[in-house]
Amino acid sequence: MQRCIQIGKNALGYARPNPMVGCVIVHNEHIIGEGFTSTYGGNHAEVNAVNSVKDKSLLKEASLYVTLEPCSHFGKTPPCSDMIIRNQIPKVFIGTIDTHSKVAGRGIEKLKKAGCEVMVGVLEDECRKHHKRFFTYHNKKRPYIILKWAQTQDGFIAPEKSSERAPVWITNSNSRQLVHKWRAEEQAILVGNKTVIEDNAKLTTRDWSGHHPVRVLIDLYNKTPIDSSILDKTVKTIVITSKNNINKNSSNLIYETIEPGKQITTDICKILHKHEIQSVIIEGGSFTIQSFIDENLWDEARIFKGTTDFSKGTIAPKIHGKLTSSEKILNDTLSIYINDHNNHF
Repeated sequence: MQRCIQIGKNALGYARPNPMVGCVIVHNEHIIGEGFTSTYGGNHAEVNAVNSVKDKSLLKEASLYVTLEPCSHFGKTPPCSDMIIRNQIPKVFIGTIDTHSKVAGRGIEKLKKAGCEVMVGVLEDECRKHHKRFFTYHNKKRPYIILKWAQTQDGFIAPEKSSERAPVWITNSNSRQLVHKWRAEEQAILVGNKTVIEDNAKLTTRDWSGHHPVRVLIDLYNKTPIDSSILDKTVKTIVITSKNNINKNSSNLIYETIEPGKQITTDICKILHKHEIQSVIIEGGSFTIQSFIDENLWDEARIFKGTTDFSKGTIAPKIHGKLTSSEKILNDTLSIYINDHNNHF
């Protein structure tokens, strides 16, 4: 099952809206096939694993391990549970039940009725964590929320004033490339209009090969300059505003209207869920990030600390969470926190 989780990560950023499932097939304690979820519309992990087995006659004596309950319904592809039954695989080990309403135990029930020996809950906590984006979206009706920022040694995320409309870098180039890798892995990236006004941020994956995330801009009062890179329509962009700009909608630039007020973060999550966004990186600035922290609407925080000092400027957000890891990236320090109060998928 550990191997299933390991190979399932290959589907990160590509499988959605499907979960990034990993599957391994074992015969006489040897792995004879493995697979992970293809790009949406392609094969599921179980099909890819079965297809990779050279001698299909071994399947009748094999065990199939999979991180998530095999599906039991027709979607873009036929049910994986039917495929397992058809290949007469006698034993199936499942990491965790799929709580999606279209599955929710039906795949397990179908396998058992066909005579398969089924064991559920193998490395269950690890498998649920692996599928955290999928479960958060379907169970909590919001995306999995990752906060990210970089701060100076003296605790600022931006200088008091910048002489030009461009980013002021706190971290080194290796850290910045890692951020672009993260952007390729997650479905959306969200900022407030101050970040766009001051930095003219593109919010793309320029320094990494992969999909650009959906860009989400909070601009309640239409303050973003029309020549800003985020409005260039090259990448799907959602602008959240309090003004009715629906007449400006296009295929790649969508305006969503909300009422300003205390529930703004909740309303934003509802909009992202409506657009079927399973994960989002919130990059700032400080006011935007702190708003989500204060409403306890975050799951993970990735915080860089550079080697510079600003003395004055915008103070970094304040967060309380469980530190899960800390590592050096050249001279930068990256600390990862999880929200202990929200870490139930």
